[in-house]
Parts: sequence; structure tokens; C-alpha cells
Amino acid sequence: MALRIATWNVNSIRPRLEQVARFLRDARPDVICLQEIKVQDADFPFAALRDLGYPHILVHGQKAYHGVAIAARAAFETQGTRQWCGKDDRRHAFVRLDGGVELHNFYVPSGGDLPDPEQNEKFDHKLRFLKEMARWCRRDQVKTRPVVLVGDLNVAPLDCDVWNHKRLIRSVGHTPVESDHLKRLLKAGGFVDVARHFAPPPAPVYTWWGYRYPQSFAKNYGWRLDHIWVTPPLIPRLVRLDIARQTRTWERPSDHVPVVLDLA
Repeated sequence: MALRIATWNVNSIRPRLEQVARFLRDARPDVICLQEIKVQDADFPFAALRDLGYPHILVHGQKAYHGVAIAARAAFETQGTRQWCGKDDRRHAFVRLDGGVELHNFYVPSGGDLPDPEQNEKFDHKLRFLKEMARWCRRDQVKTRPVVLVGDLNVAPLDCDVWNHKRLIRSVGHTPVESDHLKRLLKAGGFVDVARHFAPPPAPVYTWWGYRYPQSFAKNYGWRLDHIWVTPPLIPRLVRLDIARQTRTWERPSDHVPVVLDLA
């Protein structure tokens, strides 16, 4: 069964709803996973998504911060949410799609500005979160099932995942310790990093261009923070991966752009 899955950190769903609608009309994914929706469940724009053809919606939201959602054209077989590191900060939602594909939508903590777990609790939280994800993969034998893991993982693990490796290696999101944790997570789940399946290193691949420097997108000062991974049972179904860079040029854009996977 053909399946198109999109993931997008929208950086607040309500001011970005017009952009989300435009993307859904253009790309027509079967499922969209959203991160950093920044609304409580009751304030999510359910009606707008349903009008766009996505009546099946799971929201795990939080006012002003974090939050994830999954919206689909077809009903979910099962659905759920989970807390990580003992915090109810709404960073994970999962569904099983018609046909058996298990889809996990994550928003990993950003980690603050200082890459020192002893001096920065946010960075410590990020590392503990990634460790707990790896333990979950091993304990639940994720690699044996048809699993798609998507989301803003807030780590650009490879040298070619940032615009200037030497300059950014001490920056949160690209430090060696974070990259090592992400590699361990990949291994624990037996995952294939789909972007690098289709665009092996040293090809640059970016999904995020920051707001702080207004010319970051024009100069392509990007990072690859948004990921789609699949487990071995789904490797034969990989068809295509697209990064919807055009959304970064739209009015009031998110700093992230959608990533879209096609499965046969």
C-alpha cells in the first residue's frame, strides 16, 4: 500500500495554519506529524484540518510550549502518547496506521545554549531523553516491526548536516556527545536514516534555517534537525524523500520545513 508521511515543526500551529493548509493541498500526504504546536488539546484547529481532508487527529498539546499532533486521512488502528524522563511536556505521540505501519512522532528537547549537562539542566534533559529513547528501542525490539520514527530530533549528527561543521561543533545540536547519542539511538532501533539513504554524505542536507540571522535561508546557513527513520521491515518500501524548502519562503514561515517520505 502506497503511503506518504510528512513531518513538520510548525513552531506554533495557530499562526501557521494557513501555511499548513497550503502545504497539505500541495503535497497531499496521507499523514502529517506536527511538532511544537504550542496549544492545549482543546485549542487545536481540529475543524480546519478536517475540512482539509484529515479527520483522524491525535493531539498531545501544551499551552505555549512543545506539543505534537498526528493528522491522517484514514483512521488509526491504535493510538497513544507517552511521557519521557518523568516529564509531562508533550513530546511524543504514536499511532498504528491501517496496514500495520507504526508511526512515532517526537519532539526532542532543544537543550538550551550551553552544551554542559552539569551546568545546563536543559542539555542534561536532552541527553537523558535520547538515552531513554534508545532503551525503549532495545526493550521493545523496535527493529523487528514496521516502524517509522519522525520528528524534530534537534540534533544534526553529521559534518554535512550543518553549513559549517568546524564553526558549529561546539554549538548545541551539533556537539559530538549529541551526535553519539543519536547514532546509538539509530543502532538501538536498527533504523535507516532515510535522508542519508537517498543523499549519502558528504551531500549537504538541511531542514532548519534560524530566525536570528535574517539571511540564513538566502545564504543556506542550514542544519538538518528534522528526521525520518525506518526500521528494516520498511527498507524495501522506500521510494522517495523530499524536503519542502519552498515553505521557508512563504509569509511568516516556520524556521523548519517539512520532510516528506513516500513508501511503496
